[in-house]
Amino acid sequence: MSPPPWEALILVATYLDPKTLTIASCVSKSWFSSMSSDHVWKPLLTTQFPSLAILSSAVAYRRLFVMGHAAAARRSQRPPKPSLSLEDLVFSVSVSTRDGVVASGVRAGETLRMETAGVFRFGVGCDGGVVLKEGEEEVRVTWNVVLKGWGGVFTAVEREGKVRLVGGGEGWFWEELPAPGCCSVAVASALVGDLKVGMCEEKGGNGVRVEEVGVGILRVVDWRYVSVEDGLRYFQHFLLTNHVT
Repeated sequence: MSPPPWEALILVATYLDPKTLTIASCVSKSWFSSMSSDHVWKPLLTTQFPSLAILSSAVAYRRLFVMGHAAAARRSQRPPKPSLSLEDLVFSVSVSTRDGVVASGVRAGETLRMETAGVFRFGVGCDGGVVLKEGEEEVRVTWNVVLKGWGGVFTAVEREGKVRLVGGGEGWFWEELPAPGCCSVAVASALVGDLKVGMCEEKGGNGVRVEEVGVGILRVVDWRYVSVEDGLRYFQHFLLTNHVT
């Protein structure tokens, strides 16, 4: 049985989807030539990847379609698991005034697995903080992320601002996080470090002290806390020299 003429192949090809066209092009050289025709692939490219269809005609439309399909697949691909885990990290916070540190706390990441509920947000207790007089005070809050074994330290937030010191009160501080090292400092990371300084009243009503600092990472686009995995992916850019991207 003789093979169909190329005119018939091209006529049939115009009714096929991209996957079937690709399979059919493997039958023989003549089928490949017919199934790879610009006449066949241009409508498919224009429909699915119109921004590529306007590129130079020196590139075959089939080739542009393959490139567009690969780019779309990479865009929808889930990122790899982070190289870091919570157990690898220690979180340190401090609150200070012009007179010095008034409260500080440390939290090992291994104690957070059950508390985070899947989002990067948790509290660091500040036991034994200095008693402060009620009123408005200028303070500096700092949040450091430490790689266990002193393999690296990253200052996520260092922010100054006024906070009203009152029992049961809370001061909110946030700062845009640096872009990962692959980008210029002028490129925004679209993430902010979020710190909430919680205060309690000292017994006897003699003042207030910092009880806990809540820390987290928020997305700017919707002001929601990122997942634990996304937070770990971000920190590994700064804490691991040979991290997996």
